[in-house]
Amino acid sequence: MRILLSAIAFALCAMTAQAQDLQTLLQDNAAQIAKPSRNAIGPVLDDMVATGLPQVPTFLEQWSDKNVWQNEDTGTFFIATKTGDTLTLTDIDTGAQSTAPADGFKQLKPNGGVRRVIGTALVQFQLIDPDTTRRAAALESIARRPEAAQLAPLMASLDGEDDPALRARKENLITILSARFAEDPADRIAAIEALAEETSVESRAVLNQILATKPGVATTLPDANIATQYDPMADPDANHAALVTADLATPLTTPDDIRAAMEAHIIDGRVGNTPTAQLNTDAARATAYATLAAAGTVPPLIGIPERDNALQSHVFFDTYTEDDPAITTAARAALDQVETAVALAQTVDLGLDALSLASIYFLAAIGLAITFGVMGVINMAHGEFIMMGAYTGYVIQLFVPDYTIAILIALPTAFAITFAAGVTMERLVIRHLYHRPLETLLATFGISIALQQLAKNIFGTQARPLTSPAWLDGAWVISDVIQISYIRIAIFFLALFFLALILFILKRTRLGLEVRAVTQNPGMAASMGINPDRINMLTFGLGSGIAGIAGVAIGLYAKVTSEMGADYIVQSFMTVVVGGVGNVWGTLAGASLIGGLQKGIEWFNPSNTLAAQTYMILFIILFIQFRPKGIVALKGRAAAD
Repeated sequence: MRILLSAIAFALCAMTAQAQDLQTLLQDNAAQIAKPSRNAIGPVLDDMVATGLPQVPTFLEQWSDKNVWQNEDTGTFFIATKTGDTLTLTDIDTGAQSTAPADGFKQLKPNGGVRRVIGTALVQFQLIDPDTTRRAAALESIARRPEAAQLAPLMASLDGEDDPALRARKENLITILSARFAEDPADRIAAIEALAEETSVESRAVLNQILATKPGVATTLPDANIATQYDPMADPDANHAALVTADLATPLTTPDDIRAAMEAHIIDGRVGNTPTAQLNTDAARATAYATLAAAGTVPPLIGIPERDNALQSHVFFDTYTEDDPAITTAARAALDQVETAVALAQTVDLGLDALSLASIYFLAAIGLAITFGVMGVINMAHGEFIMMGAYTGYVIQLFVPDYTIAILIALPTAFAITFAAGVTMERLVIRHLYHRPLETLLATFGISIALQQLAKNIFGTQARPLTSPAWLDGAWVISDVIQISYIRIAIFFLALFFLALILFILKRTRLGLEVRAVTQNPGMAASMGINPDRINMLTFGLGSGIAGIAGVAIGLYAKVTSEMGADYIVQSFMTVVVGGVGNVWGTLAGASLIGGLQKGIEWFNPSNTLAAQTYMILFIILFIQFRPKGIVALKGRAAAD
């Protein structure tokens, strides 16, 4: 009895040892391993996976990477790396290493189709790998090339997943794979209905794949999952070509075919009973051809009537590649729901873009609104003050490596520099040209050219970087459709801050009181002891300083060049004029209108920005014809000037 138990124990140990031996399994399938094919390798991989051996995933990875070699004498497989003429061999089961000449070994090189099958088998090991990076890579591999065989291991790996992000990704991929590959139609429909709640490109792609169609033509409508049936006469030429391709109709007989038939059947100067001299028209040749066709000499004449008869005796349709109508019905309803949600999301995204652009235009125009509204000065150099502010931020970043601190320093510095430049310009040029708008326009235009050339001489013609802090990198992603960069969000809040600041200055300070007095009635303000000359100087400096701050903000996402101001001067003037001259709320309204209008036109014609700007200018010209004082008209005597 003891001997029998010992024999049974020995046999069990031998079986266990054999079960742990991958090399034995490989030798049993050596032909398929050495020369694999995509169709035959599947059962071998299933046997490998069924063993549960820890060395299986390593072997599969090395095999896919073409690092498996076979000894040509013994047939043994090794993982090997080649150095010169020598191989460093690694035993597949034990991991023991040795070296051998490369002459007696053959490298296994599975083709692309086999490697894809290997990758599918390998995924189930990678999905439960302790390394989160490898699990994430496996999920991305599934997303790039989804297959039905991946669904079961993906579902099996879900319970043990402790990483929240990877677990969510697995659940998402399970839904996607179930929608396409689940065996139970009810499971597929449930997954499709779950996809209706998402707006991701991935989900829409799955629904479109389920709703994929193929064209068909037949004498009667087949018993299939029909997507669409077409009117055969809607596009007769294309539909007849489809009939010819399907060998259901004869091609049209062309004039060249008729002419060639005539030439081939000329006998004694006649074609049939018709002399060749009479075959000088298309009608005569067609009649002669019909005579030959009736005699069976040439193929039948296929003209427009015959084509139309052939079309009307067939049905043209598209059939779904998916056979189950319930699934395609669910997918169509889900896709319609998703497309509606995407359209709403695109509208929100377009609104955010318009709001962002309006913030930029408001920052660029608010300084001009103050100077233009109070002083009536058409300052064509306003864009160059924006440029000066941007270059100020660039120079400060050259000396302050911390970009956050550099921006905090650049904002007041840009204001100070452009404020001083504006005051200097007002004292030296502008104050001598009051009430002379043409001379003011020409003078400021000349100053703008001079400032541009000065910037080119100092900084060169290449764009200079104004780098945003790291916390402004990236974008706020609300969904796959809705997102906005953090820089634009920061500009939006900066615009709100300056809106509040300017309103505070105008409504709560003595300077603001004097500015409003000069704006509404300069003569009366002067009689009350207010110095209009001083107010004009401070107002021009304030508007120029705000333009400098706008330059820092704009430079964070736009190119900083000597011509950057020219990109905003036209929009700034349009913003001021449309909104209402000399009114902060009018400037805000004008910026909102122009920003929204420009984004709306670009949405209709995204490939032509110049055309969008042209349409916008035409719209504004029409708008001014009906409301010449702008959205928010100025009140007081100045409004009548």
